Amino acid sequence: MKLTGSNTAFGRHESFPLRFGWITKGLRALADNPKIFTSENATVELGVGKNMVNSIRYWLQATQMARRDPKTNMLKRTTLAEIVFGDDGDPYLEDEGTIWLLHWLLATNPKEATAVYWFFNHFHKPAFTTGEVVTGLTDFAKRGLSSRTSVTTLKGDAQLLLRMYARTAANARIALEDVLDSPLAMLDLQERLDTKSWRAAPMDRAELPSHVFAFAIAELFEHAELNQFAITDLMYSGYEHCAPGAVFRMTEDGLVSKLEALCEEYPNALRLDRTAGIFQLLKMAPLNPLEILKAHYAPNARLAA
Repeated sequence: MKLTGSNTAFGRHESFPLRFGWITKGLRALADNPKIFTSENATVELGVGKNMVNSIRYWLQATQMARRDPKTNMLKRTTLAEIVFGDDGDPYLEDEGTIWLLHWLLATNPKEATAVYWFFNHFHKPAFTTGEVVTGLTDFAKRGLSSRTSVTTLKGDAQLLLRMYARTAANARIALEDVLDSPLAMLDLQERLDTKSWRAAPMDRAELPSHVFAFAIAELFEHAELNQFAITDLMYSGYEHCAPGAVFRMTEDGLVSKLEALCEEYPNALRLDRTAGIFQLLKMAPLNPLEILKAHYAPNARLAA
């Protein structure tokens, strides 16, 4: 969640955005064959081309559903993956809350998803052009990181990011393999205005599931090892932390409304406080991110949703 200048990743997606079914496909393949992504038969077992195999491997890591074991160089499913995509979770990506969660996990993973992290935490223009995103990402990489990534690679990351988060226009002329939108486009975090212009205006995000928002807040407290956050820090990201207000493209009123509801849901753990003119969220008891997700994916919770 914390940016380090030397630990970043660009251009590892093979120019393929995250697609429906890929995470489930990759996780099931890993369960059947832990060596699948180093196997010569990976294309046959996964039923996709070599570049897509590499892309699936990348997106598993970028969404934090799998991690590479440094000793064996093989991927392993994470605890998160078992909760979210296990049999009691959402294995077929039918719950929109899972897509919101994947977005949060991407945007708070500067190590594996640097471009997505930058865009949602440090690029705040509500209206912009493709060129502005390319320039902004290039400046960020060259000035803020010890990165020697080529401009061509950075441009490819910027363009893929924009395509992945926007719904395809009905009259758009696109390649056959890109006809199906990425699941992230369903979140409507940005909108394509024309071939070069985009909009990503903050909204209240009433549709953001409470458990996903609670998970994000709990993760922030856990990573920062703090017991309080100023509301401004939850609204605007810094180089030391990500912020749900920025990542979920929320208005300040929308953020405060979500925090108030969260405090009502977890009255023993969270409280909003105004002291000496500082509006902040206090953590008064442990709040386990994984337990929050388990509650979201519990069978009774799923039926009630």
